[in-house]
Amino acid sequence: MQQQTAKGGAEQQGVAQAASEYLTFTLGSESYGIDILKVQEIRGYDCVTRIANTPAFIKGVINLRGVIVPIVDLRIKFDVGEATYHEFTVVIIINVLGKVVGIVVDGVSDVVALPRESIKPAPELGASLDTRYITGLGTLNDQMLILVDIEKLIGSDELQIVDSADDNSQSEVVNQ
Repeated sequence: MQQQTAKGGAEQQGVAQAASEYLTFTLGSESYGIDILKVQEIRGYDCVTRIANTPAFIKGVINLRGVIVPIVDLRIKFDVGEATYHEFTVVIIINVLGKVVGIVVDGVSDVVALPRESIKPAPELGASLDTRYITGLGTLNDQMLILVDIEKLIGSDELQIVDSADDNSQSEVVNQ
């Protein structure tokens, strides 16, 4: 009986290595996915403290158990419809590149395992469309899933404004 369990465990491990797990969410009418290992928690949208002179997609910050977390609205960042805030609006708290960041989405769907063979590379559509944050397109039950490289997105020059604001505010406190 133990041999069967060991064999079954080895088969499951092989399946796990051949597939990656993604948290799927919606932005407008499209489905997206991010690596589940980057997700810390999922919360409802709360009031944020707005920070002056930030891009529209940076909604502000929240205090999450003593940690100041910048909130980025992916609906605005990706320009996918109107950003409305209601009881179904969700914030996915992620931990990437040593930072804790919240991303606002319309709704969280599921955690799915996608085999490598079901993930196709992002299309090259020229300079008119920015695909640098897309790792690929996955298919799941005849549904297209846009896979986002959340590390590239959070580490992008556009979002480094959060770091600059933190550095400036700390240096101002030190100088006073």
